[in-house]
Amino acid sequence: MKMLSRLVVGVLCLMLTASPAFSAGFALIEQGVSNLGNAFAGGSAIAEDATTIFFNPAGLTRLEGQQAIAAIHFIKPSAKFDKDRAENVFSTPSAPAPINGSEGGDAGKLGVAPNLYYAINLDNGWAFGLGINAPFGLATEYDKTWVGRYHAVDSKVLTVNINPSAAYRINDQLSVGAGVSAQYIEAELSSMIDFGLQAAQLNAGFAPLASNPQADVFADLKADDWSYGYNLGLLYEVTKDSRLGMAYRSRIKHELEGDADFEVPSAFLAGFPAGPGVTLATIANSTFTSQGVRGDITLPASASLSYYHRYNPRWAVMADVTWTEWSTFDKLLIEFDGTLANNPSLTTENWDDSWRYSLGTTFNPNESWALRFGLAFDEEPIPDAEHRTPRIPGEDRFWTAFGFGYKFNRSASLDFGYAHLFVKDSKINKTAAPGTEDAGRGTLVGTYENSVDIASLQFTYNF
Repeated sequence: MKMLSRLVVGVLCLMLTASPAFSAGFALIEQGVSNLGNAFAGGSAIAEDATTIFFNPAGLTRLEGQQAIAAIHFIKPSAKFDKDRAENVFSTPSAPAPINGSEGGDAGKLGVAPNLYYAINLDNGWAFGLGINAPFGLATEYDKTWVGRYHAVDSKVLTVNINPSAAYRINDQLSVGAGVSAQYIEAELSSMIDFGLQAAQLNAGFAPLASNPQADVFADLKADDWSYGYNLGLLYEVTKDSRLGMAYRSRIKHELEGDADFEVPSAFLAGFPAGPGVTLATIANSTFTSQGVRGDITLPASASLSYYHRYNPRWAVMADVTWTEWSTFDKLLIEFDGTLANNPSLTTENWDDSWRYSLGTTFNPNESWALRFGLAFDEEPIPDAEHRTPRIPGEDRFWTAFGFGYKFNRSASLDFGYAHLFVKDSKINKTAAPGTEDAGRGTLVGTYENSVDIASLQFTYNF
């Protein structure tokens, strides 16, 4: 039974380093189609339709009557990993065991982000609106036998933001706005656990099981939460053709709760005795039981400054700079409610605040058509290769975008936008060493080839 006790303790320590953690994922700026073609330049200053509810609620005072918008965005990231090496610590750091498996293929998965907006101007200085959107999201997927399986298998993060807003025109030039956000988050994160490695480190007789996919335990965490925040905006109309917008969205802290489920390869592990009347299957099944899980994540605040100027009836230009407070994502603490209650998982992230810069132009050949073009540079908050994970293998992004808008009549219009994001190749350098958070997940060193494509449609109706 001494062997049983040592192995249980060892497996619990392995869960500390191998359990997947909740992540904020990518921030989604795709909250409207009408200015996707401008690469979202001038987002808080354009204020030409109800999508201003998200970008700057003060812009509601520029709209007339009532307006409803339905939009949908198709977001396809690509993330292809090229391995330099993958290995796990076995016995001593000087004798690593290789981890076999594929390089994972393309981990990027198609994501769909809808937006709904409604705005009404009361013609007495007041305007109101309601927006429903998805400000954060993530989807990556690998098979259960790839070389980085102990770091990540599936990663899915979904948010839904319900954002009622109000705006007031103080005078002919200045408007202010504010809104509240009721935000839902749902996360599902999974990985494999190298149960065979832990057994091999405690008993050399189990050496063939180290990083053996047949001995891996599949861990799947699902959790969700509702929380609340706010947003503020100011719009200053310098002239009838020029305006300056400023907007701020608050942090939102989520306290997620859910369940951790495990799949143990009982039939395979039953063939390995670990003591009198005890097999590795006995130990694994008594350790990896379904249980509650909880973890906090603070989604970042953001602030933007935008400028819009119309030179003449045909040409307009716009620019934007946006700051996002990703430094809120400094660490992740995951706590369990069952057999792993005394072994919380702590992962260091150390993300940095990031900046986004964009420029755009719109050409109106006539009253019905609007042709849009834009460029942007988006900084990646992940500080270095040591803190990058297969769940979010991003890097700095350069946007090229175009789109069009067509007015069928005074009531109805259609907008289309497309953007391709050239993403810098990203390095990952996760190193396994005894006592570190990657000791159970293994060394994973290599390069990701990344890109993102976005295509969006929006229908607007005025009444």
